[in-house]
Amino acid sequence: MAIETLYDKDGSLAPLQGKTIAVIGYGSQGHAHAQNLRDSGLTVIVANRKESTNGKLAIEHGFDPLPVDEAVKQADLIAIALPDEVQPDVYEASIAPNLTAGKTLLFTHGFNVHFGTITPPEDVNVVMVAPKGPGHTVRWEYERGGGVPTLMAVHQDATGDAKDQALAYAIGNGGGKGGILVTNFKDECETDLFGEQVVLCGGLSESIKKGFEVLTEAGYPPELAYFEVCHELELIINLIKRGGLDYMRYSISNTAEFGDYYTGPKICDDDTKKRMEAALKHIQDGSFAKAFRDDYANGFKWFKQQRAENAGHGVESVGKELRRMMPWLKPVELSDGGPVEV
Repeated sequence: MAIETLYDKDGSLAPLQGKTIAVIGYGSQGHAHAQNLRDSGLTVIVANRKESTNGKLAIEHGFDPLPVDEAVKQADLIAIALPDEVQPDVYEASIAPNLTAGKTLLFTHGFNVHFGTITPPEDVNVVMVAPKGPGHTVRWEYERGGGVPTLMAVHQDATGDAKDQALAYAIGNGGGKGGILVTNFKDECETDLFGEQVVLCGGLSESIKKGFEVLTEAGYPPELAYFEVCHELELIINLIKRGGLDYMRYSISNTAEFGDYYTGPKICDDDTKKRMEAALKHIQDGSFAKAFRDDYANGFKWFKQQRAENAGHGVESVGKELRRMMPWLKPVELSDGGPVEV
């Protein structure tokens, strides 16, 4: 059965007109949602610490950041765009005490609701609008008149119009131009975590690192190794995005396509698939969520250790030098204050 997909023509902004939307957090997703919704003609307020980097950015963008509790009191719809790990504490301290019947809680990811670390009262709407792209892309696509495909779900409908409000929010954020796919919190959360861990981030990062190590340990120049296992990924990914695996294989050389079929299944084989299935089970049964929450409670000790160790990998150091030779990429390097163009 095909998933229900909605567009601008299937809804309107009317369910949110005359209402106040509070975007809690002005980070990756929050800054895009707040500006897009405001530019769509809706009333938007922002909650963020004024003295923080994101708070200062919100001020630059014309918002007057409020404390979370004050924003929740003023709002009809509260969009929680905070990192997953901090949401439960902020919810308990500043959001829950100021919720009243009939308000709408909107999440951009199903993690905390699905795994039960946030349990909203029964008299409020609980919905999700999750663009399938980073916030900067969500904003950029909106500005150019387009939109990022978006997942939408209703977990709890207390007022009878929760879906209409979620659809209006998604349309106001640009999603109605890219397509709004109707799903549920469970499916969004579990597939999102699986994709991140097994393919998009975890699987890809480890493939890059291991490929780099194999080539350099075999005596090949690290610069060549970087180009072959990292730099050229953009070409392949863009081809896949445009026309799938078939189009990518059509576009590359016969040698590369032959090698795809000849060696690929030996690298990613049935044992790899079994490990992927185990990873999915780890997500489904809540083990990953528990590990994530436990490490956060421990000051993210393991997480920070992994970040530090990976930052020192050879593919990172040689990549940094090579990217400086390619200013057209607009390369960035991370500092204590975040990414800086070099």
